[in-house]
Amino acid sequence: MALHPGVGPATDGPSTPDTLLFQRCQWCGTAMYQRLLCPVCAGSDLRTEASAGTGIVRHSTVIHRNTPAARNVSLVEMAEGFTVRGRVMGPLVGIHSGDRVRLATAQDPVRREPVFQIVDEPFRSWS
Repeated sequence: MALHPGVGPATDGPSTPDTLLFQRCQWCGTAMYQRLLCPVCAGSDLRTEASAGTGIVRHSTVIHRNTPAARNVSLVEMAEGFTVRGRVMGPLVGIHSGDRVRLATAQDPVRREPVFQIVDEPFRSWS
């Protein structure tokens, strides 16, 4: 049983503390993160699944307020089709849309958000 929604051991898979859990609608198949109802069909019959932990950064920004040091907040589109807000480890100026990431830990101890690390650098043309 997970103590925090979206974080904890999978219900039908291996039990590890760093598994990112998401919901899938039984009726339409839409994947979502920490929802009570499906955003597509408004169904409430949601099945909990474990994410593979890989995704792509869709948006990243640097936050300077309410924190002793600058930090990034990123929207990561996971391979299963849902989007999650989290933090990507690395230099703040080195995180861009399109970067491939994988889950480092499912729950940051302070912000309670997933933490990702960059897998590799995609090709970027000279600017």
